Amino acid sequence: MPEALAKGLRNVYLDNTQASFIDGEEGILLYRGYSIHDLATQSSFEEVSYLMLYGTLPTSEELAAFDKRLRAARSLPQPVVDTIRIVAKSHPMDVLRTAVSALAACDPDVDDDSPAPLLRKSERLTAQVASIVAVHHRLRQGLEPVAPRADLNHAANWLYMLTGEEPPAEAVEAMDLDFILHAEHGANASSFAARVTASTLSDLHSAVVSAIGTLKGPLHGGAAESVMKMALEIGEPERASEYVRARQKQRESRIMGFGHRVYKVEDPRARHMREKSKALSERMGQAKWYQILEAVVGEMARYQRHGIHVNVDFYAGSVYYLLGIPEDLFVPIFAIGRAPGWCASVVEQLEDNLLIRPLLRYEGPHDLQYVPIEER
Repeated sequence: MPEALAKGLRNVYLDNTQASFIDGEEGILLYRGYSIHDLATQSSFEEVSYLMLYGTLPTSEELAAFDKRLRAARSLPQPVVDTIRIVAKSHPMDVLRTAVSALAACDPDVDDDSPAPLLRKSERLTAQVASIVAVHHRLRQGLEPVAPRADLNHAANWLYMLTGEEPPAEAVEAMDLDFILHAEHGANASSFAARVTASTLSDLHSAVVSAIGTLKGPLHGGAAESVMKMALEIGEPERASEYVRARQKQRESRIMGFGHRVYKVEDPRARHMREKSKALSERMGQAKWYQILEAVVGEMARYQRHGIHVNVDFYAGSVYYLLGIPEDLFVPIFAIGRAPGWCASVVEQLEDNLLIRPLLRYEGPHDLQYVPIEER
């Protein structure tokens, strides 16, 4: 029996992967060998999704065909829409989890995880996760869902389905970037959960449901929402120092959006959301939100020597807020971007599957004598 204990599986390699490479000491993130900086500045979410699922950058013809399939898969089956209506008052992450489970009942390939059907389902889920979030948001407001438009890209169509209005270019660019930055990130908690489920030879939808349930936890997906709540509470840049110092005096409090389980330097994705937050804040005449965040960063600078830096979610919340997106959709947005990464994790797991079954080291008593209930 192994004696070493790796609490939280910290620094334990689960398996090999070709999906992404992370160097937490140097702040490097690669998607299948390509720098996140190149993808963030030159690519699109559709292209990155293809890269995640098929392992290579597509040709123009391949990308056009892939994009066409994504657009064709956006409409939700009526039973799934009906299910969303029933649970419309629930939290968006609960609705997303329930609706993805309902999708399984409508998917013709649900029980076939051979390579071709698995990729077909992965494409459909990449398109449908975004539609679920938008349809639910409409229904919970007492509005009818907006039908998807085949002439809009993934980000633009999601914003259109959310509001019923064609979104401005700056909003589309911001969401496309955000989806790219969240598409894949190694053995994070939700992707690990998807792999565990897939390793039992359960179906893809079950694996993605597991991932969504895991992402809901505030230690994984909730940082962006928490950061924006902090910014709203601070209210003005001049109050940032007082706020941070007051929080630090509370032993159980932490400043959300700082630190990462992997990165010991700044999260390489953060710079792109920082730039987007700054540009949007200034363009929309609401520069104070970016200024508040930068004031918090300045106050936290002394912790950088301990490896505590901003992560991608620190600036993401301000971008969503400036675009008028409700706070409880911040985590579902993460799920929209991560959908192809979750599917890629499942595909990779099933290529060389072994049931994931770690051990727990028992520390309880031994050889206790059973006492009949009438003598206790």
